[in-house]
Amino acid sequence: MAKPNLLVLSPPDHYALRNLDAIKDAANIFINNSEQESRELARNADIILYSGLTGKTVNFPDVFAAATQLKWIHSLSAGVEKLMFPALIESTVPLTNARGVFKRSLAEFAILGVLFFTKRVRRLVDNQRENKWDNFSTEFINNKVMGIVGYGEIGRECALLGKPLGVKIYATRRNPERSANDPLLDRIYPADKLLEMLGDIDVLLAAAPLTPETHHLISDAAFRAMNPSAIVMNVGRGPVIHEAALIRALQTKQIAGAALDVFEEEPLPADSPLWAMENVLISPHCTDRTINPDWLDLSMQCFVENFWRFTKGEALENVVDKKAGY
Repeated sequence: MAKPNLLVLSPPDHYALRNLDAIKDAANIFINNSEQESRELARNADIILYSGLTGKTVNFPDVFAAATQLKWIHSLSAGVEKLMFPALIESTVPLTNARGVFKRSLAEFAILGVLFFTKRVRRLVDNQRENKWDNFSTEFINNKVMGIVGYGEIGRECALLGKPLGVKIYATRRNPERSANDPLLDRIYPADKLLEMLGDIDVLLAAAPLTPETHHLISDAAFRAMNPSAIVMNVGRGPVIHEAALIRALQTKQIAGAALDVFEEEPLPADSPLWAMENVLISPHCTDRTINPDWLDLSMQCFVENFWRFTKGEALENVVDKKAGY
């Protein structure tokens, strides 16, 4: 096989590109972040690496339109909703992503969210700041029920960490038969039984991709179905939860709290009521930004491994179902 032409849409000086050294002798690599130059380079590209995580990038639909001999696209991000434009969806060019690369760190944040509320960490920190010896009671995490919306790579990793702590795992997914024999699950529901599941859980974990079907999936009806002691966590995509409805539910005590890594608008506006709420834990979408190993190195390594599969004519991993949107 002749060396493929790889177009990398990224600032040329970004540190994550050091991972391309592993394939520099096996590909003709072109790194560009200019609109016009990227379109010119795309004409001969066999592979495009879309690196939206590394900073401002080009208008991808325009680049894609020029890439007439393209054989494969890879996204450094797990979320690909911004790439779901009609021409790409209808094309036969496979799209792969970083699905699963960041799942462990996100799952660790999910466990932190449960412990934050059951062990009343906010009160602990406030008391320490005030030199206050305030003797109070906490809850066990054991036997709490976590209901996972979106039982994919991230959702299952959350279950994997929660189960040894005694957390019971319920989940919904579009194709529940795929998890019928999963030993981590205590119950699995089809997507249209979401409200039925919500009445029986202590923790709602949103880990779903963003698609037209999941946009604002968790809204007023969902919060009304939950117990007042329940907490909500989002480690997937911000707009899966209707943020205004979440704020209402928190203010009226329909639910007890929320631990959030993603939001409908990012950065979260300074005037958002969420900032001032004592029953909310906010992460500025940085839970997956790990060090040792670096998060972008992990994502780039995912691409490199798939590159070797491509050159050998093997099946690519993490192929996105473009019709489904993830």
